[in-house]
Amino acid sequence: MSILTEAQAKAILDKVIAFSTADEISAQIGGGISGNVRFARNDISTSGIVDSTSLGVQVAFGKRVGTASINQFDDASLERVVRRAEDLARLAPENPEFMPAVAKQTYTPTDTYSAATAALTAEARAKIAEASILPCRERGLIAAGFLEDGASFFAHANSNGNFGYQQSTVADYTCTVRTEDGRGSGWVASNVQDVSELNAGDDVQIAMRKAAASVEAQALEPGKYTVILEPAAASGLISFMMNFFSARSADEGRSFLSKQGGGNKLGEQIMDPRVMIYTDPAHPGVPAMPWDDDGLPREKTMIIDAGKVANLQYSRYWANKQGKPETAGWGNTIMEGGTKSTSELIAGTDRGILVTRTWYIRMVDPQAVLLTGLTRDGTFYIENGQLKYPIKNFRFNESPVIMLNNIEELGRSVRVEDGSMMVPAMKLRDFTFTSLSDAV
Repeated sequence: MSILTEAQAKAILDKVIAFSTADEISAQIGGGISGNVRFARNDISTSGIVDSTSLGVQVAFGKRVGTASINQFDDASLERVVRRAEDLARLAPENPEFMPAVAKQTYTPTDTYSAATAALTAEARAKIAEASILPCRERGLIAAGFLEDGASFFAHANSNGNFGYQQSTVADYTCTVRTEDGRGSGWVASNVQDVSELNAGDDVQIAMRKAAASVEAQALEPGKYTVILEPAAASGLISFMMNFFSARSADEGRSFLSKQGGGNKLGEQIMDPRVMIYTDPAHPGVPAMPWDDDGLPREKTMIIDAGKVANLQYSRYWANKQGKPETAGWGNTIMEGGTKSTSELIAGTDRGILVTRTWYIRMVDPQAVLLTGLTRDGTFYIENGQLKYPIKNFRFNESPVIMLNNIEELGRSVRVEDGSMMVPAMKLRDFTFTSLSDAV
């Protein structure tokens, strides 16, 4: 099936709701068309197109809930999936945390769709791959990467009269460049809503320069260093931290936002006053769907305001239990920064380490958000405002909460590769590297 229009999606959902004999029913239909091209060793290896649409149904008898899904949309199939969900609900135990479907809501559409991305062809994908491969061939470097793009729609409705519909697009590009002997590696990524903003030919030059420059890496003793984290490196740590802004986990003592003796740290200063983090579904750099998984409307919300905890996310169940207003799940994260580029941050650094990318990040201690991971694809020693020489990669043990208390300067905030965050480059003091890594 191709992208359904709002009228087509609503017609299917209206039928589904009419078929139900349960106390309540919620249904959602979504799908889209995505294309991809993969290249490795300076040649295209695979390409493809995926077209899929599916319908999910949830019904409830009292607090007994059943769910079912299907990818056929004739009337008989629609009735069958509703009956399957109802049969399962009758067999299910009561859910003690059950919350009824939301009432009718008002949504403000957000700018999540680009006609240029939706129209991308296989030939255009091949041109993007070619723009990555040819410069590497000419320089004796080896490129490997992946481009995936897609256009999708999502619609939901329930027996309380609520309905929402939206289309979206995305194009996600990554490329790793290696030297022929495998001793140098560079990486670049770009995630855009509008594919006309993607310029693989320019992006790959960054990865090429880092690959060529990272050969002959020298070992540096582990320890605490001033670091400049590029936005892609910083986002890997920040995204972990944002998972802990649930009011429930804080209230139950399972979060760095929990207070000894009970309660949470709402309103407390926990970071440098320069830290400003918020969510905004209408943000032009990282627009998000206007609603969350429960169908609650999203709105601009401060999360960290001048280093203080401004808001926590209250699920419908926990808000009801605690007597608090329920809040929609956040669809994006924006951290404000300064005006300088990464190059300008480097120029103002006497001694430090530039980290291109962090990867294989794992949790060590949830109470402190202590994370461990590795640097990768271009790590350099900075001296007198210049990249002096490449250094071997490190394993780090660091908490994003601590590092956001050790800010020296923030660079310009940019959209990073997961497409839901804007994060600045960061110059930080006392970043903890614990051991060396032989990974390139």
